[in-house]
Amino acid sequence: MELFPAIDIRSGRVVRLSQGEAQRETAYRDDPTAQAEEFVRQGATWLHVVDLDRAFGTGENVAVIAGLARRVGARVRLQVGGGLRSLPAIEAILDLGVRRAVLGTAVIDDPSLVREAVSRFGADRFAAGLDTRGGMVATRGWVHTTTLPAGEACLRLLGDGIRTMIYTDVARDGMLTGPDIAGAVRLAALGASVIASGGVGRLTEIREVAAAGLEGVIVGRALYEGRFTLAEALEAAAA
Repeated sequence: MELFPAIDIRSGRVVRLSQGEAQRETAYRDDPTAQAEEFVRQGATWLHVVDLDRAFGTGENVAVIAGLARRVGARVRLQVGGGLRSLPAIEAILDLGVRRAVLGTAVIDDPSLVREAVSRFGADRFAAGLDTRGGMVATRGWVHTTTLPAGEACLRLLGDGIRTMIYTDVARDGMLTGPDIAGAVRLAALGASVIASGGVGRLTEIREVAAAGLEGVIVGRALYEGRFTLAEALEAAAA
């Protein structure tokens, strides 16, 4: 199972949000590239990078992500998302050497864009971010909750060519209370490769995600607050 240390960027800094709420932000580091370098030194093989400003529609951190990609992109695979809602934006991110672009709002609001992107760049270059609140998909930086169930969205995306889903229960994100493994497993049963995200606070939870046969797990706040080391997390993911 793959483990993805998370680097969420807002106003050029590394931050984490609680339950996806913009006003509940904790800043951990001023230099996202330095944080990426540290994760790579500690053994990361993937990094999950999110441009929160772009997701919220309040700005962008493309230059920061480009610098990060130049520094570590040859040594680690990058998975990058946040506000990728047009073909030029998607292409610009992939041109940085990013291995996988994460499409969130676009997969719900603009299915034709998803199909065009998959046709042009290949299915393996994309993951769909299925962020849910009460079982329904949330979009626009988690500000808007739709009436679309996660399972229905997953089936639609599989039909559009997206195979990898990043599943987050927004209520758990940043709360260290454990990810919704059962919800992730339900999506995997539909035929998707599922990465669990949101709420990992203990090594046992990483082991549980691995035991469930999921594709991967994203870890953020627990690493920044020293609840365990990245080396310990990688070992748990490999168990």
